[in-house]
Amino acid sequence: MARPVISLLTDFGARDPSAGVLHGVILGIAPDAAIVDISHEVHKYAIRDGALLLWCALPYLPVGAHVAVVDPGVGTARRPIAIRAARGDMLIGPDNGLLPGAVERLGGATAAWILEAGEFRMPVVSSSFHGRDIFAPAAAHVANGVDPARLGPEIDPASLVPTPIRGPVIESGWLLTSIVYVDTFGNVKLGATRGELEEAVGLLRPGDALRLRLGTGSETRDVPWRGTFGEGGIGDLLVYEDSYGRVCLAQNQGNAARSLSLDDDDPIEVRRP
Repeated sequence: MARPVISLLTDFGARDPSAGVLHGVILGIAPDAAIVDISHEVHKYAIRDGALLLWCALPYLPVGAHVAVVDPGVGTARRPIAIRAARGDMLIGPDNGLLPGAVERLGGATAAWILEAGEFRMPVVSSSFHGRDIFAPAAAHVANGVDPARLGPEIDPASLVPTPIRGPVIESGWLLTSIVYVDTFGNVKLGATRGELEEAVGLLRPGDALRLRLGTGSETRDVPWRGTFGEGGIGDLLVYEDSYGRVCLAQNQGNAARSLSLDDDDPIEVRRP
């Protein structure tokens, strides 16, 4: 693209000026940048939620510099980092597990650096707003063509804090996973992809029944695999592959999380009846 792309994802919300300040800092350094706001409504301090939204979004954005700030450890010894992905992107944010899952979706990490060079930060660095003072300036300078090696010392990508998104346990005939995210419709995203579920239970076709054990109790519920919401009636439960390849439990025109009293981290076991 003619204009460099910088994306932003934070838990700052829309009420405070923080997200707008990031725009201002970036445009002050890289006035030609095209800024894409992925979300500023990540649940406060929810690193895994932010990691999942990055995992979902970044494959659909142009190659660019991607700033993510969900940073309950801001001002502590946690490292400010930049990671180069094999696709060519730079992911910039705290070393707390927020970035690596998305990096893997972009082909894996080819290099990483600690953001220490003062010339690519704001003149004064606060202890509580590294998004403004460290991460946004680094992204803007990279967008301007600065070699990321100038941002600070290179580190081994293997030393980075891993993603908090846990993969499933896959066995012959069943899969054990957990809830990793509940979206605004109340659809429940699981820590497994369709490919992983089919590895456990075999090829899935619309209408196939799946037996779910929700939570830690012994009660089970049979729910059909569906290709679309419209294959069932209003209020019916379904298991489906979302638009990012992840397995989800939903209620047609309803809120599955509320109807089933489900929440983040609840375990879910899936097998054939």
